[in-house]
Amino acid sequence: MKYIFFSAFILFSSNVWSQLVTNIYWSDQSGLPVSEAIYYSQDKRLDWPDFKGAPNTGGNIAAITTSGFGYKASMKNNGSKGQLNIGIYCYFNKDKSWVKSNKKTDYILNHEQHHFDISFIAANLFADKLKNTSVTITNCNSLLPALYKECCDLMNKMQDDYDGQTKNGQVKEIQEKWDSFLNKKLATFIK
Repeated sequence: MKYIFFSAFILFSSNVWSQLVTNIYWSDQSGLPVSEAIYYSQDKRLDWPDFKGAPNTGGNIAAITTSGFGYKASMKNNGSKGQLNIGIYCYFNKDKSWVKSNKKTDYILNHEQHHFDISFIAANLFADKLKNTSVTITNCNSLLPALYKECCDLMNKMQDDYDGQTKNGQVKEIQEKWDSFLNKKLATFIK
């Protein structure tokens, strides 16, 4: 199960430059307090102690992963050129993610890890779209939020399809297919 939270901050100067250079980078800074966030890393998989939220004891949901991605953008003057800096981050919110104490299995943790992986895949799609789009001084205020919304919509659909098709991880054969699909997708982004 998943919940999505995101934020985007754009600060633009009113100066007009003849040329705009775009710098896209990965960031480990968002609006979340440092104690609440884990930023996606190929070297760090989720573990049950990362799930610090109070579980909802009603219903049959074993765990909730709260993850997502966002960006921060700023523009600065480099002489006759403008530089647009876009920092993309993918995070897991420890305080809003939870697991029932009797459900801490490797199988369920794998399912929850893949929710975080889907957020990372969507963040990479956003980065790729930015790299392959001509961002200008006149279109950046509308283009960045539009591309971000497009990738968030794709992420949310994939999260819903993942939980729906696997019945929140309860259908093992379908979970195995998603495991394979997501691992192949991740391999294209992780170098």
